[in-house]
Amino acid sequence: MSYISITAHPAIELPLPPSNKNQFDIEVYAKFMRHLRCVPNNKAEIKILSAMQFTADLIGASDEHVAKVLVECGLRAPRGAFPANFLEHVDKSLFRQPHEIGAASEDYKALAAHWRKHGERPSAGVLFGKLFVVQDNSLIHETV
Repeated sequence: MSYISITAHPAIELPLPPSNKNQFDIEVYAKFMRHLRCVPNNKAEIKILSAMQFTADLIGASDEHVAKVLVECGLRAPRGAFPANFLEHVDKSLFRQPHEIGAASEDYKALAAHWRKHGERPSAGVLFGKLFVVQDNSLIHETV
């Protein structure tokens, strides 16, 4: 899949350059977008995840922090395009009340709405404080 096909994918919205002048955010965005074109894979989700991981390794940040910055810049993609720890963080934050510490930001709420719009359930796996992997309404396994 080429770079052009990612932009044509109906469930993927690529990020825009950061509106703030934070040097770290600009560097994350630039390195991610540059590497996204070079990933040799046919699945758009794998291309995005690989570009995130490469960017994190290059900058020396965690995959989750890079994912957070890109979501704040407007990245919207299927759940499979994000690191597992980031998904767990987003799922748990969506369960918190808006006034609680760690509650979902507006960007996380928009990402969850994007997932619902494309048939993915953002909080399907969080039950009683534990994260479970659920596929086709059946429990696959518990993650620790």
